[in-house]
Amino acid sequence: MLRFVTFFFVCLTTLPTFCQPTSKWVVGTITDVRTHQTAEPDAFGTVSYDVSVKVGDTVYVVLYTPPLGEQTVKYVAGRDLLVSVGKSVIRYNDMLGQTHEVLIESQRPASNLTKAKRESGGAQ
Repeated sequence: MLRFVTFFFVCLTTLPTFCQPTSKWVVGTITDVRTHQTAEPDAFGTVSYDVSVKVGDTVYVVLYTPPLGEQTVKYVAGRDLLVSVGKSVIRYNDMLGQTHEVLIESQRPASNLTKAKRESGGAQ
C-alpha cells in the first residue's frame, strides 16, 4: 500500500511538468536601428524606427514607434531581449513587464547580415 501511495504522489507531482505549454519566448538581438522613412510626416511629428532584430538564423525588421516621442531606441543596438515571433508581429516585454507588439516589415536570413557588415566594413 505504501508503494502505491508513493507512486501516486510521484505521478501527481510530475504531472504539471507535462501539462505546461512550451515556452515560445526566445532571445533576440537588436542589430540595427534606423529612422523610418515615410512619404509624409504626420501632424504630430511622430518619428518611427525600423529596428532589425536577429532571432536564430533570421533577421526581422520591425516598425517601432516609441511612446511619448522617446528617442532612446536609437541607442539600443547590440541589446538582447526576449521576443515571441508570430506570423506578422513580434511581441516583447518592456522593463515593467508589459507586453507590446510590433509589426514585422520584412525578414531575411541572418547570413545576409554578416555579408552586408563585411562589405560595409571593407568600404570604409
